[in-house]
Amino acid sequence: MSDALPSREAIVAAAQQSIARGSKSFAAASTLFDRRARERAWLLYAWCRACDDIADGQDHGHGMTVIHDAPERLARITALTEAALAGQVVGDPAFDALRIVAAETRMPHAFARDLIAGFALDARDWRPRTEADLYKYCYHVAGVVGCMMAVAMGVDPDDRETLDRACDLGMAFQLANIARDIEEDDRVGRAYVPEDWFVEMDIPPGQHMRPPFRPRLAVLARRLAERAAAFEASARVGTPKLSFRSAWAVLSAAEIYGAIGREVAERGERAWDNRVTTSGWQKVKFIARAARAARGRARLYPPAPRDIAWVRPNR
Repeated sequence: MSDALPSREAIVAAAQQSIARGSKSFAAASTLFDRRARERAWLLYAWCRACDDIADGQDHGHGMTVIHDAPERLARITALTEAALAGQVVGDPAFDALRIVAAETRMPHAFARDLIAGFALDARDWRPRTEADLYKYCYHVAGVVGCMMAVAMGVDPDDRETLDRACDLGMAFQLANIARDIEEDDRVGRAYVPEDWFVEMDIPPGQHMRPPFRPRLAVLARRLAERAAAFEASARVGTPKLSFRSAWAVLSAAEIYGAIGREVAERGERAWDNRVTTSGWQKVKFIARAARAARGRARLYPPAPRDIAWVRPNR
């Protein structure tokens, strides 16, 4: 007799453990959702985290290493994801998590494939040359996750306007991450600051972490933080479309990640001496501030045209 298949409850429990290990910030924000949205957020996170770990040789986002078998890793991610999207029981809790959340929410399969396309960019050692290239990368590794998370919260997959705002929040998170992780990425041979920006600042290729160029690099980090802030502001306009608890969670995450970008900008050339994080006390403060903003979201974030020139792919 074959073993019983893992229950939804067991897969949700595994997903909760994954987010607790992989991201204290997202774990804290997720507790603000109602139960259904919270579980679906955990399930989606577990799949995203597993894909990222496979692609980068990490353990829940820690210990990124130089990868020598990127095509094989990408093929594995693709095969397991396609099986999950087809409704097959995969046998891996993270990919079965995707199977469950996709089935329960009518999540467009193109979103999952767009995220995998981001891993494909890294697999071929792709680097952005222009600011437009930077946004392309941010969409594929984070903006589309914002769209998926919105659907997990109950946003209609056909509500393009709200999904655009959700995408903007993912873009903001990734831009802040890139600014914070410039040194960590450099250690494994990656660079996500556009090459055109390095040329503009007269930073020789591959030399941006050397001490003589730190002040110039700090200028670019501030630019990334400013771009992140613009996307974050755009994302906030979408929160009146969400329930109070979902808006609270989204605004809490925005506060936490917005603080990371601002801290990188404020530290200047010392931004990479140690990793920028937010403390437990800061998270409590941000969550409390977000609660007030969520209650007043209709007044604070009235409908307004989206004023960012970049637009996500039409899905």
